[in-house]
Amino acid sequence: MSRKALIEGDNHGEKRMAYSILIVDDDKAIKDYVEAHLKCFSYKVKSAENAYEALKILKSFKADIILTDITMQGMDGLELTRKIKKTFDTDVMVMTGYSADYSYEKAIQAGASDFIFKPFRLAELDLRIKRVLREAEFKKERSKLLKELEKLAITDALTELYNSRHFFSQIKTEINRHNRYLRPLSLLILDIDFFKIYNDTWGHLEGDKVLMRIGKVINSCMRSMDTAYRYGGEEFAILLPETGLQKACMVGARIKDNICSQIFEPEPMTKRSITVSIGATELVKGEDFKSFISRTDKALYKSKETGRNKLTYIVSNPNNT
Repeated sequence: MSRKALIEGDNHGEKRMAYSILIVDDDKAIKDYVEAHLKCFSYKVKSAENAYEALKILKSFKADIILTDITMQGMDGLELTRKIKKTFDTDVMVMTGYSADYSYEKAIQAGASDFIFKPFRLAELDLRIKRVLREAEFKKERSKLLKELEKLAITDALTELYNSRHFFSQIKTEINRHNRYLRPLSLLILDIDFFKIYNDTWGHLEGDKVLMRIGKVINSCMRSMDTAYRYGGEEFAILLPETGLQKACMVGARIKDNICSQIFEPEPMTKRSITVSIGATELVKGEDFKSFISRTDKALYKSKETGRNKLTYIVSNPNNT
């Protein structure tokens, strides 16, 4: 059943979900009357006699909606609304009996989701609460969808690592952070050895299985601060913030050894292992991202030229390995 149906109830009289509402009103008669009405519809309700008590309650009570009067002693409802919107992820509905003193525009500017004049019919209040809840659910679903789309836009679908587009964005961010705080930054680029032969022999589906497994191995070997990317077809990159070259090489060696220990079975009774070559380097002061990547690539090619299944690092001079 949809969330909307659970809010409104179906034709069989099903109760709505137990949303939480906090009522803030210094008129005890109105506060108690509205509270009793909302509880009849299975809302979880708490009440406060003023804004200060409401803010205290909200520290331990997660309300989906705050229903507050405007005119109260001390802090008024509009100021309460502004404080709530700064601190809590919830909707506010304001109510007042002084239509000449307060406007819908002022309430919305303060952050309210709706505005209702006293005296109101309880049926009208109920409809307005439903509308605010529906809109809140729509916003949450839209936000969730946008986050999922953002994740898809920066993720490689096959390996579930970040993609190359995100790599180029992130490496610039990390270099800027390095320049501000003068903290070390290292980069690893690894390439699968003889991957074309594996693909040509066993087919691309089996090759994809290798890529997926390597993605998982890389993820398992990284620290929480590191980020990994599918840099190219069979190339992967790992950014290591707060990490000097020596520690970066240790991470790279761990990845290389773990990949080498993996056993693949491209067809029954046929077992194969895979090796990778890795280049490593640390960012040099004043270096841009192109030079940083180029130097790491040179280290990778040196690994391939000198036998593969190894890690080569370059400090700053391409002749020093």
